[in-house]
Amino acid sequence: MIYVDADACPVKPEVETVATRRRVEVRMVANGGLRPSQNPLVQMVYVPDGPDEADKWIAEQAGKGDVVITADIPLAAKAVEAGARVLNHNGEAFTPANIGNKLATRDLMADLRAADPFRQGGGKAFSKSDRSRFLDALDRALNEIKRQGKA
Repeated sequence: MIYVDADACPVKPEVETVATRRRVEVRMVANGGLRPSQNPLVQMVYVPDGPDEADKWIAEQAGKGDVVITADIPLAAKAVEAGARVLNHNGEAFTPANIGNKLATRDLMADLRAADPFRQGGGKAFSKSDRSRFLDALDRALNEIKRQGKA
């Protein structure tokens, strides 16, 4: 199963394409506002409005043999702890080896933003190469799960 933190996910079409080719079910989880897919492998899951409701739902469902697509570091940490493969939208894998540093960096940046309200920021724009890296990473994750007999 692939779980997608879908509200701000820029790779939903890519997930659907890979899932269709690989015959893997997908749950697109959002607070609403997303159009349902006609693809029988893709199910929309609408959670109540509220902070982190989609994250909570995914964290309760995901486990070994699943892939979680998210840029949310706390959700990634919970999914990694549950044994899921976790990918950022740019193809970067969140793993037991790197999730602690990712959480610490996230917390540090939040503290810096809180200390300087005029601090402007934001990441770089999502690129074609990010999209390509994501597709490769998703294929690799699904191959690894299949090789381990979990799919």
